[in-house]
Amino acid sequence: MPHDLPDDYGLSNLKSAVQFVAPELDYRPPVPKSYAPEIGLIGCGGIAVQHLNAYRDAGLRVTALCDRTESKALHYRDRFFPDATVTDDHRKLLANDRIEVVDITTHPADRVQLIEDSLLAGKHLLSQKPFVTDLDAGERLVGLAGEKNLRLAVNQNGRWAPHFSYIRKAIKSGLIGEVQSVDFSLHWDHNWIIGTPFEMIRHLVLYDFGIHWFDLAAHFFAGRKAKSVYATAAHSISQRARTPMLAQALIEFDGGQASLIFNANVEHGQEDRTFVAGSKGSIVSSGPSLSDQSVTLFTSKGYARPVLEGTWFREGFQGAMGELLCAIEDNREPVNNARDNLESLALCFAAIASAEEKRTVIPGQIRRLPDIQSN
Repeated sequence: MPHDLPDDYGLSNLKSAVQFVAPELDYRPPVPKSYAPEIGLIGCGGIAVQHLNAYRDAGLRVTALCDRTESKALHYRDRFFPDATVTDDHRKLLANDRIEVVDITTHPADRVQLIEDSLLAGKHLLSQKPFVTDLDAGERLVGLAGEKNLRLAVNQNGRWAPHFSYIRKAIKSGLIGEVQSVDFSLHWDHNWIIGTPFEMIRHLVLYDFGIHWFDLAAHFFAGRKAKSVYATAAHSISQRARTPMLAQALIEFDGGQASLIFNANVEHGQEDRTFVAGSKGSIVSSGPSLSDQSVTLFTSKGYARPVLEGTWFREGFQGAMGELLCAIEDNREPVNNARDNLESLALCFAAIASAEEKRTVIPGQIRRLPDIQSN
């Protein structure tokens, strides 16, 4: 090896790189031109506060709330949409012909029947994630939506978090060419789950949390087959939670790969980092949280740093619902449609099975989510 080998061997000399003006990309939540339907929300649990806050700020019309515990629906009505009606029976909400769109925020176990009832009632629908725990059930619901000519979307709000939305648009615009690799590295504090039902989910990190990143990986590699998944899950040496707080997954795509690294037990110095390498450039985003991210785009021109506005929850939830409303208005499938989301779930299910069985799994072979409800 030559004696004069530079210390930065294999790395670009960023000191000589030129900064250019970041491309203007439409990363903000989509807004319908004129379509403003009445929306009904079913399920007033903890996550509903994020839905309702985002919808109120976006000026959407939520006119009915439903929860089996009526007091929860009343509480959210008074806080966000004082003129909305309230019921503890979802069938009464679905019988309201003025409501065209339904948002279902319940846990997956209750969701399939609610989605089916909503589609049979002629409602367009946004489902909370994870969409289903059974791919065959998901395909049946997608088929029913098609038969009824209704739009069925999934609340993968991460797609409209400002940094991920900009990355999505950069990829779609061809700014970095063909995607070669996608690497997610997350180090955060998820210990709020201690003492909650979430702590009893054996693969919480890969499942309830990780579905966002499986979805993003599938979306970044859209149109390219996922060939295999290998994953692990483990308990950190210092963790207090019962469920494994360490997890990782490696996904092989046609002509590319994605890696997902999770440590949910970082109490100091949290960092969330995404690196997407393409044939013509790369894009990286990093920061201490999902809502505090800095994005840098690298191409042959040099580098650019867009200034982005928004948050993981508010803009994310506005984007998921806004895209559904725009799709209804334009008579097209939403970007976050349920059919494509089944591919994201196939990656997630394969990862959980791989972590359980210590083997490589082909996406789509695992049709139902393995039992993960105990630790």
